[in-house]
Amino acid sequence: MCGIAGFWDASGVNPESACQFGKMMANAIAHRGPDDDGIWHSEQDGIILTHRRLSIIDLSPAGKQPMVSPSDRYIVVFNGEIYNHLILKKELEDSNSMIGPWQGHSDTEILLVAMECWGIEETLKRTVGMFSIAIWDRRDRVLTLARDRMGEKPLYYGWQKRNGKSVFLFGSELKALKMHPCFEGKVDRDSLTLFLRHSYVPAPYSIYEGIVKLLPGHLLQLRSDDFRLKRLPKSTSYWSLTEMALSGVSSPLKGNQSDLVDQLDALLLDVVGQQMVADVPLGAFLSGGIDSSTIVALMQARSSRPVKTFSIGFHEEGYNEAVHAKAVAKYIGTDHTELYVSPEESMEVIPKLPKLYDEPFADSSQIPTFLVSQLAKREVTVSLSGDGGDELFCGYNRYTLTDKLWNMIQPIPVPLRKILASLITSVPTRYWTSLSKFLPSVSSNYANFGDKMHKGAGALTSRTVEDLYLTCISQTCKPDKLVINGSDPQTHLTRAKPDLNGLGRIERMMVLDSISYLPDDILVKVDRAAMGLSLETRIPFLDHRVLEFAWKIPHKLKLNHGESKWILRQVLYKYVPKELIERPKMGFGVPIDAWLRGPLREWAENLLDESRLLQEGFFHPDDIRLKWAEHLSGQKNWHYFLWNILMFQAWLSDVS
Repeated sequence: MCGIAGFWDASGVNPESACQFGKMMANAIAHRGPDDDGIWHSEQDGIILTHRRLSIIDLSPAGKQPMVSPSDRYIVVFNGEIYNHLILKKELEDSNSMIGPWQGHSDTEILLVAMECWGIEETLKRTVGMFSIAIWDRRDRVLTLARDRMGEKPLYYGWQKRNGKSVFLFGSELKALKMHPCFEGKVDRDSLTLFLRHSYVPAPYSIYEGIVKLLPGHLLQLRSDDFRLKRLPKSTSYWSLTEMALSGVSSPLKGNQSDLVDQLDALLLDVVGQQMVADVPLGAFLSGGIDSSTIVALMQARSSRPVKTFSIGFHEEGYNEAVHAKAVAKYIGTDHTELYVSPEESMEVIPKLPKLYDEPFADSSQIPTFLVSQLAKREVTVSLSGDGGDELFCGYNRYTLTDKLWNMIQPIPVPLRKILASLITSVPTRYWTSLSKFLPSVSSNYANFGDKMHKGAGALTSRTVEDLYLTCISQTCKPDKLVINGSDPQTHLTRAKPDLNGLGRIERMMVLDSISYLPDDILVKVDRAAMGLSLETRIPFLDHRVLEFAWKIPHKLKLNHGESKWILRQVLYKYVPKELIERPKMGFGVPIDAWLRGPLREWAENLLDESRLLQEGFFHPDDIRLKWAEHLSGQKNWHYFLWNILMFQAWLSDVS
């Protein structure tokens, strides 16, 4: 796992300055690779490739990057892991297409030789792994950027212009691009509206004008003509989750339930085994939920000694899963480490967030994610996680809630729905949550019931099920009304929705989450928190072979008589008793709502000051100030909305 960065500047910058800029860019992401650094420069073409190395496989100098291919045609900087690199190596050797002897045993070297033999795109299609890559083709003078299928590893790029000079920049994180003197750093107000809606900036957008994110499963090739005309070619897809999901649903697996459970178990065992290969200490995050418990159980089944597991505990009721994680760890027999953190220790993370995430990011579970990564880094360099299970096996309550809500509200006239929504939101969230205690079927299935009631009320006015789902996952439904001169650009969830005909309503939501929320929120959260501490994370559920298999599983085996992730549960129950797992879904959060009324109040008030908002000129302050007052009074819980504003304000203060 590493960090990459570079630029293309054919305007004649002197070699000394070019290398200095490259080193500055690389050093800005030194946390992604503290073990080594490297730089490659073509004075003739104006290309700089830089690399920061976190040594995981082949710790010797033979794994150093940038790396040159055997024929000297390709130069690569690579961030990620290719889990099937040994299989690719054997295929290359068996095909007699090798170009010289191996210099080491790194996956980067195997990747380069494969590109020489099979070509770049074909090699990407054969890989199993996570990556962001930059490849310079000396012969054809083409720069290729590529990103893994699900977007586990980040990659930003774009033209920047200053003093009449244009340069093409790219890198793992924005902080690398910012170090180049041509970086403009102008906030994109349209991206800001998207951030307020989603709590993250969805790809391909970034918070800065002219800088975008490469979409998962895509590659981009920039040629000398593109550079001369300062145009940005359209990226192309080499793998599509949408197409894969449609294909899987149209050709479902046959066989009885038991056989499919066994097949999924065997596949996950194989994938987990591949992802446990490392030349450094390895462990896993464990929350005690279905997903992380499954990964840890499979790891322990593949290991001859106790697997190292890590969990964070909180003293606040409703936020602590550490006790469940401890019980699962004890049963499986892992070497478990848990750490209970105080509110003060949690809040100490908040000042680090703007620099850690580089652009506004407001999923508050970023705080415990950083803390558990910090805990794990004390003992390991690689940690596996259970992310992706909810999107893949239908784990989110919002899927069934949206589906049921649509069935209920569709026959009701829209004007009547608006009245009902007003009545629901007039009751404070804490009263709805208290009321749910008298309804066992509700309290046992839905934590924070009051928040869900208020969010559901906002969805009542939807005219289509797609509108309903967008409302359910939006933190702010009309962000363009808040952002001065901002508009709401198209995304996968609005005007650029993929064609999902052939999928059921819930399956559509799962796909939309898999191409938006998963890569742009969950994977960003994990990557930045862990890599900020030089910790590599691996996510077995996102192996594309698991994805392709799972989308062939009949939906009734994922959501079986109202039970989510049914087939995954059956795999887990082979290793862990059911009674250790069954409980309401909690999520990985912290009590931001209470903190804003208490210890964070002064910090928030400073960032939300009306005169400050007016002076900065990004937001119309009236609605923000109203919601802040309502939240402080306890009348309503606006912490999701307010946390978005606060994370932008904190980020803006950090970059100003």
